Amino acid sequence: MEPRLLEMNGIQKYFPGVHALDDVHLDLLSGEVHALLGENGAGKSTLIKVLGGIYAKDGGEIIINGQKAEINSVKDAERYGISIIHQEIVLVPEMTIADNIFLGKETGPAANIDRAGMLKKTQELLDSFDMGLSAGAKVSSLNIAQQQMVEIIRATFGEARIIVMDEPTSSLSDKEVDALFDTVKKLTAQGIGIIYISHRMSELDIIADRVSVYRDGKYVATKKVKETTTDELVALMVGREVGNYYNRTYNECKETVLEVRGLTNKNVKNVSFTLKKGEILGFAGLVGAGRTETMRAIFGIDPIESGEILIDGNRVEIHSTQDAMDAGIGLVPESRREEGIFPAMSIKFNETIKVLTEFIGGFRVNAQRENEIADKYMKELSVRAPGTYTLVGNLSGGNQQKVVIASWLATKPRILILDEPTRGIDIGAKTEIYAIMNELAKNGVSIIMVSSELPEIIGMSDRVIVMRSGEISGELERSEATQVNIMKNAVNI
Repeated sequence: MEPRLLEMNGIQKYFPGVHALDDVHLDLLSGEVHALLGENGAGKSTLIKVLGGIYAKDGGEIIINGQKAEINSVKDAERYGISIIHQEIVLVPEMTIADNIFLGKETGPAANIDRAGMLKKTQELLDSFDMGLSAGAKVSSLNIAQQQMVEIIRATFGEARIIVMDEPTSSLSDKEVDALFDTVKKLTAQGIGIIYISHRMSELDIIADRVSVYRDGKYVATKKVKETTTDELVALMVGREVGNYYNRTYNECKETVLEVRGLTNKNVKNVSFTLKKGEILGFAGLVGAGRTETMRAIFGIDPIESGEILIDGNRVEIHSTQDAMDAGIGLVPESRREEGIFPAMSIKFNETIKVLTEFIGGFRVNAQRENEIADKYMKELSVRAPGTYTLVGNLSGGNQQKVVIASWLATKPRILILDEPTRGIDIGAKTEIYAIMNELAKNGVSIIMVSSELPEIIGMSDRVIVMRSGEISGELERSEATQVNIMKNAVNI
């Protein structure tokens, strides 16, 4: 048996009113990939933050290389050879890729930093991932997938012996995922241990040796990947059998609500499509295909150079997000942390911020109406929290996503754009999001869903639009929307 790099025994963590970790265990062997599974709120991220020195444990012990370790800060964790790739990107946008990679590890004295050496080494790392980027490029110029790869490179560059990867593939293309998995194999061959958190069950057979399951802040079980099944792991995660995730009631969609004609700007070219009442229209394609950019233009974030948008057959001018909202359009963005929520504010604040006029008039605030709105959507979307006063930043990813959706439902949109609606959330929360989408469609809300997960596109869409290089490359009816047909259109086969 390989030696243990890490043991976490009986870990306890309390937050006000919440027992976040209750006698939790984890061990990691040299040269293995140990996956962590559990619904959002199961305690995985809290456990990793204890390991990384972000949170101080309230009980239990951490043993590294056979020696008891006291980790009370991020610097302590780094000294023990622990490196964490967090799900939420924490790069410095206005610094270069090289500066971010070497941040805190600069070579040479402060007055004479070896910038040429830093740029050269960073370029070698970027080229090893076949990213096609310059080490001197600013991080702000990169898309989310590219930023995620920079995070991964930064974490794997150095003296780390324990590397934690929290949803590392959530924004990556298949090509980038393959490069990441190759890197993981190289790292484990050197005896480095990887703790791997992912909601993509299909990745486990490819990348993981063992898997530990957590539920409601408690340790449930550890299994060898080769000796378990997806159904068994899902049942351990949620405490019950989960049936068909993609619970759709398909509607006959006839009435056209939205028509986009020849939409063109610096990112997309001649994009035309229709959206019908009560339809879920899926947008598929590889990373960088132009799906998000199309939605940003429709929602008034990015300017439109030519083309037109019609609602109910009437042309509408959308030059701002307020124009889009006035036209009955809502957008749940791809990056909920950066663009969708106010993490330091309450659920009530986040759910009602877009409908202030419903309870504020002049200098008077109708607190009763504000509470009614917040309570209504918290209940309807089953947001799990002690109350609407709970800070959104303290919620799990799945519950944060529900709050973002709730904030848009409060505006009563006729057209709701969902960009990667289940990115980084667990199977149980996904099932709930799909049920919400299905109910909205049944009630006549028209939905555009951008997703990089083909099973999600196929399982939830009435029709599928495929994009490639900023243009529409195919349109598939539900009966035609197979993974093979979608990928043929996505890669020009």
